[in-house]
Amino acid sequence: MIGIGGSIGTGLFIGSGLALANGGPAAVVLCFVIIGFMLFNVCMALAELSVVFPISGSFAAHSSRFLDPAWGFAMGWNYGMGGLLTMPLELTAAGLVINYWTTSINAAVWITIFLIALLIINLFGVRGYGEIEFFMSLIKVIAIIGFIILGIVLIFGGGPHHEYLGGRYWRSPGAFANGFKGVCSVFVIAAFSFSGTELVGLAAAETDNPGKTIPAATKQVFWRISLFYVVSLTIIGCLVPYTSKRLLSGSSSFDATASPFVIAIEDAGIKILPSIFNAVILCAVLSVGNASIYGTSRTLCALAENGQAPKIFSYIDRKGRPISAVILSMLFGLIAYINCTKAGSVVFKWLLALGGLSTFFTWSSICACHIMFRLAWKVQGHTLDELAFKAPFGIWGSCFGLLLNILCLITEFYLAVCPLNSSSSAEAFFQAYLAAPIILTFYIVWKIWKRTPFMRPSTIDLDTGRRLFDKQKMINEQTTKPRY
Repeated sequence: MIGIGGSIGTGLFIGSGLALANGGPAAVVLCFVIIGFMLFNVCMALAELSVVFPISGSFAAHSSRFLDPAWGFAMGWNYGMGGLLTMPLELTAAGLVINYWTTSINAAVWITIFLIALLIINLFGVRGYGEIEFFMSLIKVIAIIGFIILGIVLIFGGGPHHEYLGGRYWRSPGAFANGFKGVCSVFVIAAFSFSGTELVGLAAAETDNPGKTIPAATKQVFWRISLFYVVSLTIIGCLVPYTSKRLLSGSSSFDATASPFVIAIEDAGIKILPSIFNAVILCAVLSVGNASIYGTSRTLCALAENGQAPKIFSYIDRKGRPISAVILSMLFGLIAYINCTKAGSVVFKWLLALGGLSTFFTWSSICACHIMFRLAWKVQGHTLDELAFKAPFGIWGSCFGLLLNILCLITEFYLAVCPLNSSSSAEAFFQAYLAAPIILTFYIVWKIWKRTPFMRPSTIDLDTGRRLFDKQKMINEQTTKPRY
């Protein structure tokens, strides 16, 4: 449920509306399928690495081990900054979602309430986080399945208006909008919408049996998310035309009134249900904020353990909680109060730009680490039969994932230079691409200061932290059905 909770959020419920308006229904389905297959290879590579090396803060640690310690430093802080800034973003988004029902209460009140709630949840450690994430994810899963059933009924004329829709909106106004640039825009939105799935890898160090649970969880998360995204968005394309002004009429990218799910239900003439779905969106927002605290605190802890962050963040209490890192994550949540001022939105946009490309760099590094791991595994005399879990498409799947992530970065650069619905400007470019030069600066500074070596397959350490498995026992555990 950690992967589901971290992935199904505002990207699906609200951001998909922007994707539909920019590219049209066909572009939405096409791009989400392509990104979904890319994510499959990323997840499988991560699962293989996490089973062999179930360590805390897997992204940074793996990059330091298999690529370059300087790149691991850059990736760790890249992911950490992205997570630290996600927290205030989701708190702000939660306040905006509440505005669907009432605007009489200042957003600062809701930010305070949600901030305290998330602090209490994370003080219970991984168990408290996992329990809350399970129920929040369950609510989202039930809501999406319910919407899929409702959507099919509405498409075939079973709604209050008894109007058969079929594929009407795919023919008029059409399947694609804004041509090639529109497809590129959807490509990037789809990738951002899937972000958070990699959180499964961070949980490897805190599971009792990573060899069994991580591969199973990774596979299930991918298929469930792909099914929910692709099927629900296909239905959205049949219920809401991409020319609908309401898709872009929200006050921000987190305004629930611009959610295509809410728009589809309201256009069908169904009462009360839009408010229920808005409550689901609120759960999704808080779930992503909760996941960001978990992911960021574990990443900062791993960086500190590797000497790449202040030592205080490596402190773990008796219950296994990285308290110092959790407290820092919560303190960053206070940034959300900036949005209560008139100039706050401008400052907030620049803060978010710092972690804007975090997802692409993280996924690229996972694929590159898997490629180097496989090469080192072979060069140092090991065979694939020794691995407890193997990525289905092997090294070629990671090559494809790496290539597609690089393509996403190129596409984002193209859109930063030539925005879809606005003129080119230095401000628009840096708000979209500021993270890239910052990551390169982190890498170069650490590289020069520490003079870190580039990793080679023949010299990569494959022993430290490696968990040894009884492979036959694992196979038996994975093929034996549990008794209830």
